[in-house]
Amino acid sequence: MSTRSKCRNCTDPQCADCVSRTGNRISRRQFVKRALCSGLALSSVGAFMSACASVAPEEGPQASAGAATGVPTPSHAPPAEDGGWAPPAPHTGDLPAGTGSVEIRNVGTFSFDAGQVQTLRPDIFRPGHYSLFDVLAHLDQRGELALEAHFDEEMDTHVIDAINGERGWWYQAHYSRGWYEQNAFRMDMYPYKNGTQFRVYPEREERVESIYRTFQEEMARLAEHDGQVIIPEFEIEAPGASHRFRRVAVTAHDVRSDVLQPGVVTALDALISLAEAGSLSNLMLTWYERIAGADPVDSFWVERMDEAQASGGCGFVYETGPRRFSGFSGSHIHIPSDVRVTVSPEYALWFWICL
Repeated sequence: MSTRSKCRNCTDPQCADCVSRTGNRISRRQFVKRALCSGLALSSVGAFMSACASVAPEEGPQASAGAATGVPTPSHAPPAEDGGWAPPAPHTGDLPAGTGSVEIRNVGTFSFDAGQVQTLRPDIFRPGHYSLFDVLAHLDQRGELALEAHFDEEMDTHVIDAINGERGWWYQAHYSRGWYEQNAFRMDMYPYKNGTQFRVYPEREERVESIYRTFQEEMARLAEHDGQVIIPEFEIEAPGASHRFRRVAVTAHDVRSDVLQPGVVTALDALISLAEAGSLSNLMLTWYERIAGADPVDSFWVERMDEAQASGGCGFVYETGPRRFSGFSGSHIHIPSDVRVTVSPEYALWFWICL
């Protein structure tokens, strides 16, 4: 590595841009339901799966809620007497293994040994874990493609300058049982795990530059707060009660110390920080290894906040990032909240839906 297509078919509900433009073809509720029923961890609420039988039927008993892993790990919540956070027992997801692949549009599809990829972000990932960008760097090191890239400190990310001499690239990805979606997330912070589908494609320069500006804005916000992650606007919409928080200070809790380095802040850390401050009660998490046909999941899922308990087809979903790309235009992506690294997001939203 040197140091230096848009969706065309708007009848395809897998294209987020088309979903936002053609509300008569698929609603937000329908879109979220398809995501949940394909086994994706939108916000980490396992109880949704009981509403999915008619959408994504599964063979055997795993189709029902609560049977995702046979017996899910018990939930954990802050002790009621002092409001402090009781960390869940450590869990370890699978290390990447086997054969993975990435499609680079107009170039080819490349296979790789997932156990051989090394991370270029040891500040983010624990040994054995890595990002989607690291896959491209690995292919470059093997001489299978010519990757020109550099690390931009003002954006805190690696920037692809060219692949095989061609410029203007972005990417899409999804985990097991998901689909490709628009994102505005740093490629070198997007965790690879077994079953990941990943493609790189030519993107309009103005969209890529707009995403990069949000990265610069995040870093400026982080510097303004002397390195402290402070989310300007944080909303939680739940049955019977909604919360609006301003300037939420977030600290790391190392819930996923198997994947992420100590001190790395995630989307889940924001909720835990609110619980520690006494602004939320009964924050409960459950570990799932798999859910219906999605395997692996290997994440903690939010089961309860305050009096809202996920059950049947009801629970929380979330999004966080830049408002410029709110919703399905880039901030609402299916990375589980316990491994979604946050730098200094402009907003966070957790909301309740019933399928």
